[in-house]
Amino acid sequence: MSWQQVSLRRIFRIVNGGTPTNDEDYWNGDVPWATPVDIGSVNGSYLASTQRNLSDEGVRTGSRTVPSGSLVLSTRAPIGYVAQATRTMAFNQGCRGLVPVVAIDPRYFRYQLITLREELSSRGAGSTFTELSTDALATVPVLRPPLDEQRRIADFLDVETGRIDALTEARSRALSLLDERASAVIRRALQGGNSDSRDVSASAVPWLARHPEHWKAAPLRYLSRIQRGASPRPIEDPIYFDDEGSHGWVRISDVTSSQKYLESTEQRLSPLGRQLSVPLEPGELFLSIAATVGKPIIAGIPCCIHDGFVAIRRPHLNTEFLYYALLLGDAFRGLGKLGTQLNLNSDTVGSIIMPVPPAAEQQMLIAEIEGSLGQISSQRDLINRQLALLFERRQALITAAVTGQLDVTTTRGAST
Repeated sequence: MSWQQVSLRRIFRIVNGGTPTNDEDYWNGDVPWATPVDIGSVNGSYLASTQRNLSDEGVRTGSRTVPSGSLVLSTRAPIGYVAQATRTMAFNQGCRGLVPVVAIDPRYFRYQLITLREELSSRGAGSTFTELSTDALATVPVLRPPLDEQRRIADFLDVETGRIDALTEARSRALSLLDERASAVIRRALQGGNSDSRDVSASAVPWLARHPEHWKAAPLRYLSRIQRGASPRPIEDPIYFDDEGSHGWVRISDVTSSQKYLESTEQRLSPLGRQLSVPLEPGELFLSIAATVGKPIIAGIPCCIHDGFVAIRRPHLNTEFLYYALLLGDAFRGLGKLGTQLNLNSDTVGSIIMPVPPAAEQQMLIAEIEGSLGQISSQRDLINRQLALLFERRQALITAAVTGQLDVTTTRGAST
C-alpha cells in the first residue's frame, strides 16, 4: 500500500470533552482531566498527568474519556496543541480526543499533527471565541503511509527530536541561570553594591537583608503618587481608537513583549479615549497588577494605561533605580504569589517599603547594574537565537519526515 491522503475521520473517531459541575464528588479522583494548558505544556509529546483530576462519577456526568495511546488535541484557546495520552484520560470542552479506528502508529500522527497546527488554526471559527469544530476537524486531510513506514518514521523522530529536545533543555537551563545572575546583580546593588562593609547594617526594608546605614527607607506611597489606570467603556467601541492618535493604548501583551522601555503599542487612542484613560508621558514608570503581575516598565512613548496597571508618578527616587528595585520581585514578598495569583492594587503597591539611597549613589548603582546586565543580555540574546534555530530545525525535520521528503532509512542516526 502506497502513501494515501485521507480525511482525519478515516483514521480516528473524534470524542468531544466536557466539564462537570463543581460538586466535590466529581473531582479529585484518579482520572486525569486535560485542558489546553495541560496539552500545551508537553510540547507535542506524551501526557500522563494533569493539573486536575476527575472521579469516575465526574467523568460519567460531565466529561468523556479516551484510552491510553489516543491523541488529545486542543481545539480552543489555542487551537492545535497535541499530546498522546499514556493512560485513560478525560478532557474539557476545549479539547477533542482522537481514538484510532484503523491500525496505525499514533506517534506518527502525533508528529504529523504538530506540522498541521497552522492548518488547524485556520479552520477555527466563532464570534465569541475561535474554536475548531468536530466537523471541521474531521475533514482535515492527513497522510497515511503503510504501517511499517509509520513506525520507522516515528522511531526516527523519537531519536532525533529527543536529541534536539536535550539541547533545548540545556539551553533553557542556561537561560534560567542567567536570570538568577541578573537577580543577584540587582539584589547586590540594592544592598549597597560596592559600599564599605563596615557601613552596612540590618535593613529597614523587609525584603532586603541589609543596606548601608546612611540609607533611608519609606513606603512607596510616601515617595510617589500611585495612580491606577482607567479604561474608556465600552472598550470595544471604535470611537475610542485612532491609528493616528497621540497616545498608545497599553495592553498586557504590549508590556509582556517589551523589556525595560515600552516603545510601541498595537493600538492608539483617539482624543476622547485618551481623556477617559490615564495618560503617561515618556519616562514615567508603571507596573502591571493583572495577568503578568508585578512587571515594571518605563514609558518610552506617550501612552495610556487601563486598570490592569498602576502609574508611579513623580517619585522621589530615580525612576530607573525604582524600576530595578521592582524588577527584582523581592519587593512583592508577603503580598501574595508572583504570577497571575498575586493580588496587587494601588494600596498594596503603595505599602511596599523602598530603600532610599542618596541621589548620587542611586546613579552609581544604576550604572553598576546596567554594566553587568548588559553582558548578561548579550549572552541571553545568543542563547535565544540558538533556541530559535533548534526549534526551526525540529519543525523542519518533523515536516520532512512525516511528508516523505526525508528517507529515514538512510538518515537514521544522523547528527542534529
